[in-house]
Amino acid sequence: MKILTEHETKKLLIKYGIPVTKESIANSPDEAFAIASQIGTPVAMKISSPDISHKSDVGGVVLNVGAHEARGTYDRIISQIKKVAPLARIEGILVQQMAPQGHELIVGLKKDAQFGHVLMFGLGGIFVEVYKDVSFRVIPIEKREAIEMVSEIKGYPLLKGIRGRKPARIEAIIDVLMSVSQIAEKEKIIELDINPLIVNEGGAIAVDARAMME
Repeated sequence: MKILTEHETKKLLIKYGIPVTKESIANSPDEAFAIASQIGTPVAMKISSPDISHKSDVGGVVLNVGAHEARGTYDRIISQIKKVAPLARIEGILVQQMAPQGHELIVGLKKDAQFGHVLMFGLGGIFVEVYKDVSFRVIPIEKREAIEMVSEIKGYPLLKGIRGRKPARIEAIIDVLMSVSQIAEKEKIIELDINPLIVNEGGAIAVDARAMME
């Protein structure tokens, strides 16, 4: 079993046509500055370690970092992680574009001993634990089933645009669900979470993701 870092997981998503944030791994304060300058600020900076799944819980995430702050933020995150998780393997600091505005969704995949791979879709971000508004299908799925997954959650009217909120591009969500179904069929994957998947009128983008492989 291998746990993929966020950056490694996103490389897998790219392979199947799922858009991800612009990002790169920095291994020094100067690299962090250079990457932030290239991407365009502000950026998010996150610890990259196969031993740390919940980066925010250990102080491993800093948002809205300006280029001139990138060096100091790099040192601060590394110092924090060495305090709270001294045995964790550190691959560097992931410097990535800040998430665009849009609807926060979750797409999940888990290999079940009885049913095989099961696909999950629902409201993501802070809403996933509060509302538990999700739908499930057994892999593989066809486009018709992907459409059903999106339309049957209680939050579907939000995605269509109500109370002044701009609608999400539903076709982009369907494309992501179909791509994750392909990942389950073609890769030796045990678990995958994309949370949040930000979707707006322009399309979808995976902002954070993690995976576990056989």
